[in-house]
Amino acid sequence: MIVALFLGSFNPLHCGHVAIGRYIIDNCKVDQMQYILSPINPLKEGQYLEDPQTRLKRLREEIALEFNDSRVIVSDIEFHLAKPLYTINTLRHLRDNNPENAYILIIGADNLAIIDKWYKWHEILSEFEVWVYPRAPHDAKILAAKYNAMNPQYRIRAIDAPLHNISSTQIREKNNL
Repeated sequence: MIVALFLGSFNPLHCGHVAIGRYIIDNCKVDQMQYILSPINPLKEGQYLEDPQTRLKRLREEIALEFNDSRVIVSDIEFHLAKPLYTINTLRHLRDNNPENAYILIIGADNLAIIDKWYKWHEILSEFEVWVYPRAPHDAKILAAKYNAMNPQYRIRAIDAPLHNISSTQIREKNNL
């Protein structure tokens, strides 16, 4: 199976997250799309995050409402992994426990722009295919080309998903959270 993985805090889930999932499931050759809730994010320490169990419950409810498709699921895998929670550990856990699957990491251009802050980022890019969706002000195609030129093992692909200029942070700030 080809499985697209969209990891995030989803604090809260918004139309941009849904649109990316819909684009992946409708336009890309994947067998499954997993929204993986990260209960804690090492790069977002100190930011307001709603209780992980509350976010997980809400994410499951909202994904069920948005997608009537058994290929789109919500995973709580990171709730069961050792801390600290690093993307490379989640990806390797999934691959090691399901070696018959091919996993593709879905990230925004904003994350690719700071991927050098991620734990073992070189290993993520070497071991896993990464699809990058547009996020202003970054150019996903330029960033993908830059990183692919750095190492022939990298398989980074900019996808033409619709651009949504919205973030969970903006929503929280608007609601004074």
